[in-house]
Amino acid sequence: MRCAYLGPEGTFSEEAMRLFAPDGEPVPCVDVPSALDMVRMGEVDHAVVPIENSVEGGVNATLDTLAHGSPLMIVGEVVVPITFALVARPGTRIEDVRTVGTHPHAWAQCRRWMHDNLPDAVHVPSPSTATGPVALASGEATYDAGLCSKISAERYDVEILAEDIADNWNAVTRFVVVSTPKRLPPPTGADKTTLMVHLAHNEAGGLLAMLEQFAVRGVNLSRIESRPIGDALGRYGFSIDAEGHIAEERMQEVVMGLHRACPLVRFMGSYPTADGRRARLDPGTSDADFIAARTWVRSLLQS
Repeated sequence: MRCAYLGPEGTFSEEAMRLFAPDGEPVPCVDVPSALDMVRMGEVDHAVVPIENSVEGGVNATLDTLAHGSPLMIVGEVVVPITFALVARPGTRIEDVRTVGTHPHAWAQCRRWMHDNLPDAVHVPSPSTATGPVALASGEATYDAGLCSKISAERYDVEILAEDIADNWNAVTRFVVVSTPKRLPPPTGADKTTLMVHLAHNEAGGLLAMLEQFAVRGVNLSRIESRPIGDALGRYGFSIDAEGHIAEERMQEVVMGLHRACPLVRFMGSYPTADGRRARLDPGTSDADFIAARTWVRSLLQS
C-alpha cells in the first residue's frame, strides 16, 4: 500500500500515516493538494492529510482540495496528540532567535508560548512543520529556528532549544485517510459522514433550512465550517461532519433532504471515528423507527 502524506519526513502527517498503515510505503509530498492529486491520478492508494486541529480549527488546504476536482472519498481518520520542539542549528542560543519557520497551524498552537519566551520573534510561514529542521540542517533556512515535532528534531541535524511547548496541552490534530471512491466501510455504530453543501439562496433562513435537515432527524454535527465557493464574493459552501453512517436510515433521510433543498451536495464518505464513540440516538431516530414509519405509510396506501 502506497500512502501519500504532507512531508518531508518527520511531520505529524507521517506519524498519522504510520498509525494508519504501519507497513505501508510512505510517499512524502510538498503540500496537501499534491498528496490528494496523487490519489486522483492513481499514483498512491491513499493519502493521509490533516483536516482539523483542536486549537486552530479546519485545515483549509484539505477542505478546499476535497471540495473541488474529481471526487475523493474519506475512508478513515486518525487523531494525533500535538506537541512541539523549538530547534535551531547547533550552537544557536535561544536568546538569539529572531525568526522562526514553521507551518501556520503550528505557530498558532504555540503563539502564547512564543510571546512569553521570545516576544520579538517573527513567524516565517513554511509548508510543513518538518520543513524548518530540514532547511536548518541543510543550511538553506532563512530563519533562525523552527517549530516541529520531536521526531523531526531527532531525525535531522538540529539542536533542541526547548521541547514540549504548546499553549494547550490537550491539542490534537485529526487526519483523514483519503482514497478514490470505492465501496464504503461498513457501519460500526461509531461513524462519521463528511459532506460539502451549498445553500440554495443567499437569503435569511437559508442556513437554518439546511441545518434543519439534520436537526429534525436527530443527526448531530461534530464540525461545520464555511468555505468560499470561489465563483463570486459572498458565496460560501459548508464543510460538515455529521455523526452517523450513510447506511443508516436517519442519515439517508438527511442526504435526501439536502439533495432536494440544496443546489450541490458532495458526499465525501462515511467512516469509523477514531475515538470509537457511538452516536446517541434521540427517540424516534433509530433505523427501526424509520422503517416502522415507512411501513405504516405503505399500509395506509394499500388499505
